Amino acid sequence: MDVATLTASLQLAAPEVMLAVGAMALLMFGVFAGDRAAMLVNAAATLLVLAAGAAALFYVPADGGEAFSGSFVVDPLATYAKVLIAAMAAAALVLSSTYLQNEKLAKCEYPVLVVLAVLGMMMMVSSRDLIALYIGIELQSLALYVLAAFNRDSLRASEAGLKYFVLGALSSGLLLYGASLIYGFAGSTQFTEIAIASGEPSIGLIFGLVFLLSGLAFKISAAPFHMWTPDVYEGAPTPVTALFAAAPKLAAIVLIARTLFEPFPVLSDEWRQVLMAISALSMGVGAFGALAQTNIKRLMAYSSIANMGFALVPLCAGTLKGVEGMLIYMTIYVVTTTGIFACILAMRRREGMVEEISDLAGLSKTHPGLATALTVLLFSIAGVPPLAGFFGKLYAFIPAIEAGLYWLAVFGFLMTVVAAFYYLRLIKLIWFDEAEQPLIAAPREANLIAAGSALVVFPILILPFAAGPGLELISYAAGSLF
Repeated sequence: MDVATLTASLQLAAPEVMLAVGAMALLMFGVFAGDRAAMLVNAAATLLVLAAGAAALFYVPADGGEAFSGSFVVDPLATYAKVLIAAMAAAALVLSSTYLQNEKLAKCEYPVLVVLAVLGMMMMVSSRDLIALYIGIELQSLALYVLAAFNRDSLRASEAGLKYFVLGALSSGLLLYGASLIYGFAGSTQFTEIAIASGEPSIGLIFGLVFLLSGLAFKISAAPFHMWTPDVYEGAPTPVTALFAAAPKLAAIVLIARTLFEPFPVLSDEWRQVLMAISALSMGVGAFGALAQTNIKRLMAYSSIANMGFALVPLCAGTLKGVEGMLIYMTIYVVTTTGIFACILAMRRREGMVEEISDLAGLSKTHPGLATALTVLLFSIAGVPPLAGFFGKLYAFIPAIEAGLYWLAVFGFLMTVVAAFYYLRLIKLIWFDEAEQPLIAAPREANLIAAGSALVVFPILILPFAAGPGLELISYAAGSLF
């Protein structure tokens, strides 16, 4: 690779380069300054690094292009996902500040790990090569394994980190085995070359695709690869759980879309069958699994499993509208989920965080503003009209119906009804039950993010955006796969 080609590649990868350099600078600053500088690193410096990484997207040429011999691509889909990932990670970091102080966890390593995880996610959404795909996934995963067990004094956190690591290693094995089969039968790791080889599909290539898709399904906690999710959500520090629930899911499902539509368009009949099975299982396991939960973080874990099933429904159509529907659904989902976790972080008693569902009783009488925001967000994620979550499910089901997948759309609707029960149970506790113990004053940043998320999903604000520029932007992003 000559100097000019390398320079052009680095220009396309400017956001990733910015995050990598920023993470190393923050790490060295923390090493020499010690824990005294932890809060400085936690707050302004880390947010500046994420903002610089997002701003570097504007340095990338408008028409994008391929870098590093075609293994890295910058297109509207990658750019859209990267901006959203950076925004959700920044929100998770803001939510972390007060929590880390209260729990005596304010260490300089925390924001560095978040930045490295975001770097991995950005690599994932720009991968156009099996090797680049694996590097991005592992960079994200290794940082998240440590974050899950960040509270070393907590047995639950240590257990969560260990379970996530062991099961993550299993998923990496599945992914690598699938990638090796694909490489063996296609003769290349490049998506463009694999697409040519898939024109004459072989049984080995199909098996490799199934294993690859199974490894990727683990990253979005889709059933039957969801086993880690409830335990990790419950055991990890709550701000880390808020990060798990949003940005990594978006990065992984965008990677799934790119991996299916770019190298395997000819095998769409085969991978649609696998995708439909995973989608239906996820919706069923998530909806029914949440019914028995008493811990709100475990409930949100099963909720995320179900929601990933809903997000896969439009991809099963295998069309441009399907990718558009997935992006619309995921955009609304990550904003809503981040808002719900902001509400959870805002609820605290003197002895510690509120995590049991029963602790929500009487919230409307002690914190009416917080109760209103949480109610709006729960109604939205349940898909109740006219909130944004309803339109998310609408755009998810329409492509499946147009593709003739009536049974999947009907099953998704039925699981939406089942899931509405446990959301309504929370709302009943908030508004109609009596509080046993009052909550202490909520952190300002948690209140602001919760209120902002509730306003975003409110139809009066979301519809003018969604009806015009928002849908055009998402359509433009989705079109880059075709």
